Amino acid sequence: MDIIDTLTDPANVVMGVVGVLSFATIYTLAAPMFSADKLGARMKSVANRREELRRRSRQQIVGAPSTLRHTDGGMIKKIVDRLDLKRLLEDPKVADKLAQAGYRGSRPMTIFYFCRLVMPFVLAIVTAIYIYGINGFNMPPMMKLTTVFGGLAAGFYGPNIFLQNRASKRRESIVGAFPDALDLLLICVEAGMSIEAAIQKVAGEIGTRSIELAEELTLLTAELSYLPERRQAYDGLSRRTNHPGIKAVATAMIQAERYGTPLGQALRIMAKENRDMRIASAEKKAAQLPAKLTVPMILFFLPVLFVVILGPAGMNISDTFNHRGAQNQDHSVRH
Repeated sequence: MDIIDTLTDPANVVMGVVGVLSFATIYTLAAPMFSADKLGARMKSVANRREELRRRSRQQIVGAPSTLRHTDGGMIKKIVDRLDLKRLLEDPKVADKLAQAGYRGSRPMTIFYFCRLVMPFVLAIVTAIYIYGINGFNMPPMMKLTTVFGGLAAGFYGPNIFLQNRASKRRESIVGAFPDALDLLLICVEAGMSIEAAIQKVAGEIGTRSIELAEELTLLTAELSYLPERRQAYDGLSRRTNHPGIKAVATAMIQAERYGTPLGQALRIMAKENRDMRIASAEKKAAQLPAKLTVPMILFFLPVLFVVILGPAGMNISDTFNHRGAQNQDHSVRH
């Protein structure tokens, strides 16, 4: 009971929340100084995909049966297969969502289905223990039950929300560096390089600007080399990025491959359009900034401003009243 009283003490709860927020702030500010260059590790993961495509292409040439699919073992895989979660929690777009978030292969899909099964029960149990096991919550029974069901729903939709946030951040990194990558690709193509060599060269150069884009371009090079049709590689790039500008570039490159149109001219036009889209996105964010700053200014800036402006005046008024009170008291004592 002492532990429960300590945990439910409002002062301790506030101290804990402030401590967690302070740690998160310090970690956010200090993380970039200790972050290592992850480009090599990301390129190594893409190299595994290249090796898989190479082996699959060689196997198709010799006519052997396809047995090179990556096997995903372990307890999680057994649970997912035994409960048939892929059919029970079937989502036709889960592979595209995982690819947009940067997860490739069968293991991330297995972990995703496992999390969708386990997380609702875990959050519901944790919420129930926290609501019913602590005496500090004087809530009606119906509200407690609603809170537990809220934890259940949060656990069910949590993996999808995590994937959406991860894919959104990854897309922002790719789109921010994509116009520069198109300019470099245009220079390489007009210099006489083949499209595969040009994409591979740009992937090596753009890695310092966006690791995610370098990863996608390296994977595009591998798919151009080993997939049966080059159109599949460009379609895969547009599907993994899910951005209209990149989809337009992929469509233009497919048409250039099919009809023999000049690739340099198409890349020049696409680079200009993507730069315009990036500028329009920046202008949109700048236009939204005053509305977003209204609430922080009301909560943080205006109170401090009032204290700075009205503080000295209040102190002078207080000193004046105290001085007059002292004078009146002396006058009454004399009489």
